[in-house]
Amino acid sequence: MTDRGGLDGAVVADISTSYIDGSIGKLIYNGYAIEDLAENTSFEEILFLLFNERLPSRAEYECLRETVAAKAAIPDAVIAMMKSLPADTPAMAVLRTAVSMLSAFDPDAENLSDKEAAKAKAFRLTGQITTICAAWMRIVDGQVPIVPRRDLSVAENFVYMMSGDAPDATACAALNVYLVLLAEHGMNASTFATRVVAATGSDLHSAIVAGISALKGPSHGGANSEAMRMFLEIGAVDNVAPWFEANIKTGKRRIMGIGHRVYKSNDPRAGILRRHAEALAESSGERKWLDVAVKLEETARADDYFVQRNLYPNVDYYSAIVLYMLGLDVDMFTPLFAMSRIAGWSAHVVAQMGGRLIRPKANYVGPHDREFVPMDER
Repeated sequence: MTDRGGLDGAVVADISTSYIDGSIGKLIYNGYAIEDLAENTSFEEILFLLFNERLPSRAEYECLRETVAAKAAIPDAVIAMMKSLPADTPAMAVLRTAVSMLSAFDPDAENLSDKEAAKAKAFRLTGQITTICAAWMRIVDGQVPIVPRRDLSVAENFVYMMSGDAPDATACAALNVYLVLLAEHGMNASTFATRVVAATGSDLHSAIVAGISALKGPSHGGANSEAMRMFLEIGAVDNVAPWFEANIKTGKRRIMGIGHRVYKSNDPRAGILRRHAEALAESSGERKWLDVAVKLEETARADDYFVQRNLYPNVDYYSAIVLYMLGLDVDMFTPLFAMSRIAGWSAHVVAQMGGRLIRPKANYVGPHDREFVPMDER
């Protein structure tokens, strides 16, 4: 049997959306360095870039921003369904179900061949997923969901819909950067899942539900939730060293958010998010969890095991701090990941439309020529 180890080394498509060189910590979206994009662009500009292979003009940006915002409201029936769910339903299960339900209210849902129609559906879903995430947070807290505003960006609308207050500039900047950094990342597990579904000729909503389902797995989208639970368990800066000795040096645990399957150098996204975590800490005056994360990183990077294996914080490590400081419950971290990755998923789905059915081979390793025995003789 050939063990492909999770399809390592298998090339399944030619893409232009993003490129990763993990050996030097390089990530680009359609040729643009992620550092430049994070510093200078909005999430809507990234959405435009992934579909059009160029950045928008100001007029094109405003048109797309308004399109996404104008279509971001979700039907009352979807809100009613969400309210009917137990409050302890995992947020990703809520998102998966709500997106599936939205297809019934999309008049163009079964248009399976028109790429322009697929783009329009993707833009609707981008805003609607933002609204679903904010609405579920309020429903769980016993509050009434807030309708999105047409004059706001995706990041601003989410911050607004969480509280109903005017969106804070520092919080919006941090969330926008998070959305930019997580929007696309090559042929990851959830992106591949969306392309497999799209290749069958299925609809866009089904493909995105497949991506959400894959992202729900803790080995993929749940890593920053686990990182935050780890920080909460440590509890304070003074506890970092004894926790590290008791859990990491003994081999009982591993540090969630340090190390990456692709990056064998610095994940460029981690440092950017750390800077925004610093800005949030300065703005709020609350540094506790950031200080815990920084101390744990310093402790790990001083240890030979982490140095020799080139293990650095990845995007999950400091995104956990950013999202927690924005006021999100840990259970909401992965839905926020989906809120960003809808951009990459949908661009891949549109690219896959009209392609061949994805049908890899598998090695059969079971027995041959077994003699059948009737049930009464077994």
